[in-house]
Amino acid sequence: MARPRKPLLSRARIVEAAGALVDAEGLEAVSTRRLAAALGVSGPSLYNHFRTKDEILDAVADAVSARVDLSMFEAGRLDWRGALHAWAHSYRAALSDHPNIVPVLARGPGRRPAGLRLADAVFGAMTAAGWPPAQATRIGALMRYFILGSAMASFARGFVDDETAYDPADYPHLGQAHLLAERQNEVDEGAFETGLAALLDGLALQYEALARANAGT
Repeated sequence: MARPRKPLLSRARIVEAAGALVDAEGLEAVSTRRLAAALGVSGPSLYNHFRTKDEILDAVADAVSARVDLSMFEAGRLDWRGALHAWAHSYRAALSDHPNIVPVLARGPGRRPAGLRLADAVFGAMTAAGWPPAQATRIGALMRYFILGSAMASFARGFVDDETAYDPADYPHLGQAHLLAERQNEVDEGAFETGLAALLDGLALQYEALARANAGT
């Protein structure tokens, strides 16, 4: 009887295995040896698809970027503020599912196709709405800072579920801090929405000032 054939090694299989390893154990867990063992192949065979570990991690990061919805930036769908709001939630949702890869994404898109499409969509939508190119670039950057930062860790989980840990004599304003961990979603989601609204409100004021200045000239 013929042996069952192993699935052919491909970039997609390597990225999937590396992504699972990053999710489970972090970036440092990824190595040629670990990936080869997970895929049931020899280590050198991976180099037919990726030259380095960094290339593999870049591909994992780009696979996460590819999950971000960009349809809100299509012409006629939403105004610039509504598009940024919808995109921020989609982007954060994708990153929150894979927080361990965020440090790689934070380096910037580099040559990653999905990351570049994301940057292109944001910049294009902002300039089409009337933002000057320099300011559109800054808007894309500040949105990324805010979204990536919010996805890297949980504020609520940073406190332990032990009321004795926060002695009122030392921390007079943290009497309820031990309750934060069990309310993680409420706290973290609320903080993200509060920050996003404040950020967009501030941009709206700048946009109105820009419109007034343009009308004056």
